[in-house]
Amino acid sequence: MIKYRVDVSEPAENDLRDIIRYIAAQLSAPMTALNMMETIEKAIFYLQGDAQMLYLTLLKSSFCTCSRVFCFSAVLAALRFKGEVMPMLDPTKYMDWEIAREAEGSLPGVEHFRNTIGLLPDEIIPYGKTPKLDYIKIMNRLRDKPDGKFIVVTAITPTPLGEGKSTTSLGLIEGLGKLGKNVGGCLRQPSGGPTFNVKGTAAGGGNALLIPMTEFSLGLTGDINDIMNAHNLAMVALNARMQHERNYSDAKLAEIGIKRLDIDPERIELSWVIDFCAQCLRNIRIGLGQGDKNGFEIDSSFGIAVGSELMAILSVATDLKDLRERIGNIIVAYDKKGNPVTTADLEVAGAMTAWMRNAINPTLCYTVEHQPCLVHAGPFANIAIGQSSIIGDRLALKLFDYHVTESGFGADIGFEKFWNVKCRLSGLRPHVSVLVATVRALKMHGGGPTVVPGRPLPKEYTEKNMALLEMGAENLVHHVNNIKKAGISPVVCINKFYTDTDEEIALIKKLCAEHGVRCALSEHWQYGGDGALELASLVVDACREDSNLKYLYELSTPLRKRVELIAKEVYGADGVDWEPFALEKAKRYEDDPFYADFYTMMVKTHLSLSHDPTLKGVPRGWRLPIRDILVYGGAKFLCPMAGAISMMPGTSSNPAYRRIDIDTDTGVVSGLF
Repeated sequence: MIKYRVDVSEPAENDLRDIIRYIAAQLSAPMTALNMMETIEKAIFYLQGDAQMLYLTLLKSSFCTCSRVFCFSAVLAALRFKGEVMPMLDPTKYMDWEIAREAEGSLPGVEHFRNTIGLLPDEIIPYGKTPKLDYIKIMNRLRDKPDGKFIVVTAITPTPLGEGKSTTSLGLIEGLGKLGKNVGGCLRQPSGGPTFNVKGTAAGGGNALLIPMTEFSLGLTGDINDIMNAHNLAMVALNARMQHERNYSDAKLAEIGIKRLDIDPERIELSWVIDFCAQCLRNIRIGLGQGDKNGFEIDSSFGIAVGSELMAILSVATDLKDLRERIGNIIVAYDKKGNPVTTADLEVAGAMTAWMRNAINPTLCYTVEHQPCLVHAGPFANIAIGQSSIIGDRLALKLFDYHVTESGFGADIGFEKFWNVKCRLSGLRPHVSVLVATVRALKMHGGGPTVVPGRPLPKEYTEKNMALLEMGAENLVHHVNNIKKAGISPVVCINKFYTDTDEEIALIKKLCAEHGVRCALSEHWQYGGDGALELASLVVDACREDSNLKYLYELSTPLRKRVELIAKEVYGADGVDWEPFALEKAKRYEDDPFYADFYTMMVKTHLSLSHDPTLKGVPRGWRLPIRDILVYGGAKFLCPMAGAISMMPGTSSNPAYRRIDIDTDTGVVSGLF
């Protein structure tokens, strides 16, 4: 039962929040069916209105089971039927997990969403209040239905705290819902790394939040766990194969049906993965111990799970057959002649796909205002593709008239990959890109003090400072121009913090008007959908324009030319400098027809348009250094690495896990954000 932090007295007439708390408190106490009935009838007196008969019918029907929870839910259902909107919690006073708990208390059942979305009973795969949707069945039925409007949310170059893309995505869904639109979305599943570290869960925030928050933040339906197991199974197979080839003769290998792969121990491409930020695992040595029974001794490492190629494959796969084929093409190492060794060569691809059989289907979650939102895939954008799945987009565009998704980090990284990779793979054409900007980030780009996670913001960010704001606006304009290059209509969203001043907001709107771009102030964090009405209206207006998607380069463009175009046109660099090792690789990949249809997936810091995270605004007079190229054979990605990027983030000195706990009486998790 829901517990409230305050004592509840007699409610004031017509004060819905007091009424709800009063009912909850009364139903929490020990009572018989008779005095429970008296309590409910008293609550009905306070509620009053033309829906009284509905209240009585719903509430009296619950006493056959004497279910307090059902009674409480019935009152909430009656309120929704009556058309009343429950007052929302003030996010300046309540934590995200408290707001989520409140919204989850009145969340309709799965059957309600099945009916409102228009799904058949066998298209829902049960998993409590977060079921999966059977992608193949739904798409087969809705194959000929026209797609809805496609909206992608991106951002200016962020501070290390993030500028609220997920919050804005959810606020926009809520705002479009307030306008009466059939709206939904698809977001990425959060990694345990940032959830327990500094950045938080990626569930949004305030009154623009994804629920159920605990389930969403702590594994959901197990997709990331399936990816970890499948990925690490490949590493087990690789090291075991190297051990057995060392220990056995060719005759013995032939006897047990194994072909010698002759793997080069100096050219291992795969590492282990774990879904935490664990800097101590960046460099390890495995296979230690006496004798030949402890595996193959070799240097190895761990990366974060969402950087796994399997996560990238889940993002771009179109069905289970495509997933199986791509997993079989993952390059784990090279043999001593320089030929790639794949998971198919290790005979482990089928077992890996079996681990991921359930991950192919998106999971149904909800906003705190009870609009549907799918969750599927969760790769980072600085070291991976940074998108929710193509499957999620295709499904949502059939189910909803307006579909909202997001691209990771700033528009130079996530949106560029959405534009030139994801859209090309999916064949989908977005109508609008919402560019999230904050006063805080623009001040940082104008020369403001360093923003350090876990420390209080300097006063320049919480007090009016027009000079910093105006100087930092060039970063916003740069990203607007990149969206326009893609042929997509931009809408700037000022994600308002309660410390922002009217003068600062007016300046950003004035600058946007001067550059001919739509701009909305949005207060979804504080007011939910009501705070996002201006944004939602501008997005609906922009969706009326024709989509004219145009890629930055053709697939026939050589790798080095693609990187140069991205560096100059998207980042603003003067050119590209290739380190000898990377240059040799680039030439080899350009000359080999096997890589002709591979996509270019840049690996770069998200904290600057450049490779240097300390360079803010729009850096000038710099060149992009490429030090290496990663190969994702299954996803078909060539990944040029700009600067020193770690595949395993580190945990900070003040991580979020210090503030996460559980109520052992109720099982309620607190401290998530």
